[in-house]
Amino acid sequence: MSLPSLRLKANADRRLRAGHLWVYSNEVDVVATPLNTFQPGDQAILEAAGGKPLGVVALSPNNLICARLVSRDTKHVLDKSLLVHRINVALSLRERLFDKPFYRLVYGDSDLLPGLVVDRFGDHLVVQLASPAMERNKDAVLDALVQVLKPRGVLWKNDSSARDAEGLERYVDTAFGVVPEWVELEENGVKFEAPVMEGQKTGWFYDHRMNRARLAPYVKGKRVLDLFSYIGGWGVQAAAFGASEVFCVDASGFALDGVERNATLNGVAEQVTCVEGDVFEALKELKAAEERFDVVVCDPPAFIKRKKDLKNGEAAYRRLNEQAMRLLNKDGILVSASCSMHLPEDDLQNILLNSARHLDRNIILLERGGQGPDHPVHPAISETRYIKSLTCRLLPNS
Repeated sequence: MSLPSLRLKANADRRLRAGHLWVYSNEVDVVATPLNTFQPGDQAILEAAGGKPLGVVALSPNNLICARLVSRDTKHVLDKSLLVHRINVALSLRERLFDKPFYRLVYGDSDLLPGLVVDRFGDHLVVQLASPAMERNKDAVLDALVQVLKPRGVLWKNDSSARDAEGLERYVDTAFGVVPEWVELEENGVKFEAPVMEGQKTGWFYDHRMNRARLAPYVKGKRVLDLFSYIGGWGVQAAAFGASEVFCVDASGFALDGVERNATLNGVAEQVTCVEGDVFEALKELKAAEERFDVVVCDPPAFIKRKKDLKNGEAAYRRLNEQAMRLLNKDGILVSASCSMHLPEDDLQNILLNSARHLDRNIILLERGGQGPDHPVHPAISETRYIKSLTCRLLPNS
């Protein structure tokens, strides 16, 4: 494949040489190589200002991040051969980490496959394509996955808002074989079924696996409240770990049907109660009813999706955690999580500290958690690190 060139301005290659993978539109020498000559999904040879090749990039010429490095070797373009190689490399890590085939198999830039996410549910794969290049090469993506994994079914779950910014249509479609509406998985020894077609994202959130495992010593024989429960990742595991009673709160009746389904699957249905409704309203009602819990888990959706949401998002995190703290017994455990990339862990910690002090409670940080190693962080790309989980003990101020 003969590729055109994309040339950078003087010194614009420093960040890439230091390990980054993204090219911003204001770094491109648009006189030498106009961006408007490229189509979304095109590939090009990235060149430094002096003409030295830096690698192969896939283009989104209409976006601020206008190109992403696919390979630092100009002989290796994004095609089936490269995909097979990178997927095999990603698979070797996951098979080293986990003894059962339930994990995020490909995590975009961190696995050197920008725009591609693959979650594995045993013999079924759920795939998200978030870039024009991956969309254009979807047949090669599918062929590579089938060659490496030999799955029974592959689902395109391309209904995320990330596609809008790339000018890509949203759709959900079976790409290969047969994919049931609910697929089986196992996490921390607990069985689940996830709604891959109608559920959130790929149907399941593998990123909190290690943090949910940390629940075990805190919940045995305890009363637990799981906020934004989705299909019970935290709550059902708490019950399986020996919690005496678990309340799962979510606004989605569909999600809570999943909680009941998964609680039954693990023989803990009698310990689990579902509460449907707005979480903030449910917190008020539980407070008014003088309900108290030994452990509260706060794992909300991202309150801060863009930098401009920071102020309002921080206020929402404070409101949520403060209301959750009001429901804790005198010696209570709060697990507070955030998937907002723009909220640093130290800022979440300060929100918890301020909330506790406002309620005249002492707070002690017991454990910090991040995303699991099947969501590896690219050290040059801070955006690949987004999960925070803080386990805290709250005591009376005496």
